[in-house]
Amino acid sequence: MTLCCDRRRQPMADASKANPQRDERFGYLGLGLMGTPMTRRLLKAGYQVSVWNRSEGKVVPIVEAGARHGASPRDVMAGSDIVFMCVTDAAAVEEVIFGAEGLSTAPGAGKLVVDFSSIHPDAARDLATRLKAANGAGWIDAPVSGGTKGAEEGTLAIMAGGDASDIERVRPYVLTMARRFTHMGPTGAGQTAKLCNQVIVGCAMAVLAEATRLAVNAGIDANRLPEALAGGFADSIPLQLFVPRMVQGIHSPPLGHIATMLKDLDTVADVAQTTSTPVPMATLAGQLFRLAKAARGADADALEIYKLSATEY
Repeated sequence: MTLCCDRRRQPMADASKANPQRDERFGYLGLGLMGTPMTRRLLKAGYQVSVWNRSEGKVVPIVEAGARHGASPRDVMAGSDIVFMCVTDAAAVEEVIFGAEGLSTAPGAGKLVVDFSSIHPDAARDLATRLKAANGAGWIDAPVSGGTKGAEEGTLAIMAGGDASDIERVRPYVLTMARRFTHMGPTGAGQTAKLCNQVIVGCAMAVLAEATRLAVNAGIDANRLPEALAGGFADSIPLQLFVPRMVQGIHSPPLGHIATMLKDLDTVADVAQTTSTPVPMATLAGQLFRLAKAARGADADALEIYKLSATEY
C-alpha cells in the first residue's frame, strides 16, 4: 500500500507541541461508536488513514470521507507504521491480531499497535508479548474515556501503558483525537487506569439514576437538577450530561452500551479479587447493570439503568 507523501497538515494546537519528526502512515481497525468519530478526526487533521471493520457497512461512509479501505487487518498493518484499534473485547482483539489475516501475519518491526479497546490488563500484557514475538511490532494499551461525545469533539481522556519512547512517538497523533494522553506505566497500566475510571463512571451512573428517580417520584423537576447543583459538591460532567438524557429518555445514539459497562465492571471485580481490593460500590453497580442487561438488552444505552427503578420497565 502506498500513501501520498504529503499526508500531514499542521495538527491541532496541542498536537503540534510534540514536534513529530516522522512521516507516519496510519491504520484504524474497528469503526464502531468510538472508532468512527476518532477516524474522522484523523482525516480532518489531514492524515491519510487505511481502515478495516468486520462489517463492511460501517466502512463505506469513512471511505467516502477520504480513508482507504483495507482488505484485512493484515493489509492495513502492511501499509501502516502505526495502527490504531478499537474493538469490543479481548476476544475481538485476539481475532484481529492473530486471525488468519490478522496483524501478526504482516511484518511489524518498527511498527506500533495502539489499542483503544478496554480489556483486562493481563490480556493486554499477553497480547503485547505474543505480537512482539510474532512479528516484532510494539504495543500501547490506550483505553479511552469520554464517550461518543468526547470522540466526536476530540476531548477524550486516554490513559496509556507501554514504553515511554513509543508513547511520545504516537502522542501528536493521539492528540488529534483526545484532549489528554497520560502515560500511566508499562504495558497493562493503561487498562488498569481505565478500570479505575469505570469504577467511578459505573457507580456515578447508578447513583445519578437513583437521585433522578427520587426527584421524579417526589414531584420536583428533575430536568433542573444539573442547573440547581452546578458549582456545588455534587456537580460533575456525568451529572450535567447523564441526568437530562435519563429524564428525557434520550438513548440514541447511545453514550455506551450496557454490555460494555458490565464487561468493565466484571473486570474490575476480577482484578480486585486478585489484588485483595474491596470494591463494594463497584460490585453493586455491576449487579445493577446485570439487571439492566436482562431488562433492556446488552446493546441498550447504559443510561437505561435509570429505567430499572420505574414502576414498569
